[in-house]
Amino acid sequence: MDGNTLAETVRENRATELDRLGSEKALVASTAARLDRASVLAATLDAERRAAATFEAWAADEGDDAARAAFERVASRERDHAERVRGLLDDADGEPDADPEPDPLHAHLRDLDSTAERVAAGLVARPLVSERSLLQVVNFFVNEADERAADTVRDLRSETRDLVDDGAALLDTCCADDDDWDRAREAADRTVAVAYAEYEDRLTEMGVDPKPVC
Repeated sequence: MDGNTLAETVRENRATELDRLGSEKALVASTAARLDRASVLAATLDAERRAAATFEAWAADEGDDAARAAFERVASRERDHAERVRGLLDDADGEPDADPEPDPLHAHLRDLDSTAERVAAGLVARPLVSERSLLQVVNFFVNEADERAADTVRDLRSETRDLVDDGAALLDTCCADDDDWDRAREAADRTVAVAYAEYEDRLTEMGVDPKPVC
């Protein structure tokens, strides 16, 4: 096993869930069907702030030097992402700086304590989920003819997608044996499952079928 193989395994094993997490229903789930500019931006801002808080918490107690440095970099990037999204809000000055409560995905991530699990879940699986969600945010702003917002979110999506390769490379250095790789693979797989379960639950509560219409 190596990092690239693990990432590809997650893509293959969770292809259905990842496809649905990148569907048009993703915004319905994340905004509770409030498909207006302010609600979409608020949901995107919350997602970026939650991610920053998760990586900051990991960096604070991570024993592996390379992983800790990576978590610090990603936390800083996610804070930057949040500020870029905040800058698109019409009432940005009124937005609180406090981090939102963790959603099921980030509650799951923050419970992980081994380096291999954190890297696989946070730097491989989470970006696989997030970049698909961000695609629908891009599409929303394209449909709204808001090119400034669409371009901003495109950049966020590209930077998020790049994390998968970074995470795969880091796994090659922090996984020392088969047990580490097994824990990493299970953590990554579980992360996609948790994200999908949240998506499914939110849609079901609204009476929306999470499965695509054929």
